Amino acid sequence: MTIARATKVARILLAIASVALWLLLLRPQALGGPAAYLVIRGDSMLPTYESGDLLILHAADRFGVGDVVAYRVPEGEFGEGHLVVHRIVAGDGAAGFVLEGDNNPAPDPWLPKSGDVVGRPWVAIPRVGALIAWARQPVVLGGLAAAMVVALVVSRPVRRPVASPYPTSRVGVRWGVRPRAPRTV
Repeated sequence: MTIARATKVARILLAIASVALWLLLLRPQALGGPAAYLVIRGDSMLPTYESGDLLILHAADRFGVGDVVAYRVPEGEFGEGHLVVHRIVAGDGAAGFVLEGDNNPAPDPWLPKSGDVVGRPWVAIPRVGALIAWARQPVVLGGLAAAMVVALVVSRPVRRPVASPYPTSRVGVRWGVRPRAPRTV
């Protein structure tokens, strides 16, 4: 086996392993996977998490007092559907969890049940969420789109004129019509 072939096989195996890792660990819950992604906004979880941190959450079977979890604000409540990351201070999954931010003086007004809990933090990446939030601003997205259009236009290959099989001295002699090719008998 040559080095070039071995390198190609190694790249293919690395790609397959990366896709398998993504399917098992990082596939979003919306696609049937175990992960959810959340950018921290605010200071309610200081010093554990700062504003702008990116959290990768994993679903779990059970949650207990002391666990940091992300939950959706229950239906019918103000802010329904939004994800909130706070620590469980009391309660259970059937009656509802009492949650409170590490930097908050009082518990949350909602009592989410187990079905409202998205998961617990698996990985926290500092400041990456701030970069994502910046990139999602309309001005930045518009600038990126304009840059892509300019790159496409500039990188377009130049088309060279195709050489004519006819002598250039005779082209366009009579009303811009090309002469016919000579007949062969």
